[in-house]
Amino acid sequence: MGAVPVDWKPSRIRNESLLSPDFSFGSPQVHESCAILQMEKVSEDGKFDDSETVEFLDVQAGLPNFQRGDVLFAKITPCMENGKGAFLDSLATRYGFGSTEFHVLRPRPGLDPKFLYYFTFNPAYRRFASENMVGAAGQKRVSSRFLLDTRIFLPPLPEQRRIAAFLDDRCAAVDAAVKAKREQIGVLENLKTELALQLVTQGLSASVAMKSTGVDWLPQVPAHWSVEHLKRHCEILRGKFTHRPRNDPALYDGPYPFVQTGDITATPKFITTYSQTLNELGLEASRMFPKGTLVMAIAANIGDVAILDFDACFPDSMVGLIPDRKTDLNFLFYLLRAMKPILLRSAVLSTQLNLNYVRIGNNHAPFPPLEEQKLIARAIEAKEKSVDAIIQTIQSQIETLTTYRKALIHECVTGKRRVPVTPGAPG
Repeated sequence: MGAVPVDWKPSRIRNESLLSPDFSFGSPQVHESCAILQMEKVSEDGKFDDSETVEFLDVQAGLPNFQRGDVLFAKITPCMENGKGAFLDSLATRYGFGSTEFHVLRPRPGLDPKFLYYFTFNPAYRRFASENMVGAAGQKRVSSRFLLDTRIFLPPLPEQRRIAAFLDDRCAAVDAAVKAKREQIGVLENLKTELALQLVTQGLSASVAMKSTGVDWLPQVPAHWSVEHLKRHCEILRGKFTHRPRNDPALYDGPYPFVQTGDITATPKFITTYSQTLNELGLEASRMFPKGTLVMAIAANIGDVAILDFDACFPDSMVGLIPDRKTDLNFLFYLLRAMKPILLRSAVLSTQLNLNYVRIGNNHAPFPPLEEQKLIARAIEAKEKSVDAIIQTIQSQIETLTTYRKALIHECVTGKRRVPVTPGAPG
């Protein structure tokens, strides 16, 4: 915390609040609704979705209880490090129960609940807590003892309330600005999609003669283009990994790159890195695809596409598409990316949604002459580069706002910035 104002009282959280308090809601009716709040329903800016409810009689045993005015603090990594927590001031039900991954703090008289929330949200405190987590790697947690022993310096209660109200106002303004900027990014991402779809289906010239196709999603294309099955322009091969169990360590840590569906989603176009490899035994259970193969996820994040920038193996949750001599690789990438909603129409639902790789090739698609394909691909790339530059600027602005929000909370809950009595007066 560094230096604090001399009039702030030193204490510990154990003296100022109850941790995981016993049920104390009086006499609830067995059919009364209560909120069920899971970790994924709490955002990193303290917002929460308490729309999931059950009757009190059906509450699962062992869940921590909470009520309005309680503070939630994520005890596990990485949720704790990412600032997950909430102040339950707007709970829709009279009471609720939450994930066992939360500590529940109930402030005693003399500690403003919202001040406690901001104190535990303070990124400097989160870093300190992260350094003192216990448990095995990947399962570390903030212990009850650490949380209770945390030193806290408290201004007088009226000042606590002023600080909380000030941070509410400033954080709300920052959150609104961040939300607006994220909406701008959403609009720009949609613009990229629309531009690419327009160019791969209508070409570069608005004055070219058009013809009807008879395909429902593709009413017209330039008259000199062809409309053919995808399988007429590329070889479609399913990935392979036949060994069971899939996680057998005997197959891994060799010289052969092994990419998976997550590697497709993680890149805008080219897969240039990998985190997993196969050895000779693993290669026998799989199949090597050449650099330049266009890969598509047919399970998990189905329909996502990317291009291999190196020879690699991949499992049967992906397919590889190798274009023929009449088809430009980059054009095919943008075409298939634009066709994702169309391809999803043929997805099959079993235990999860999957694309049948045979059906992929039976979809009709537009194909201009090869040189025009190359021009279209370059035009899309140039337009997306321009839009991406704007998106990057907005993302930098979001990072600046987020950093300011964290710094403001730290300054206020440690007394580096004093909040005056008169609202709106200079600090």
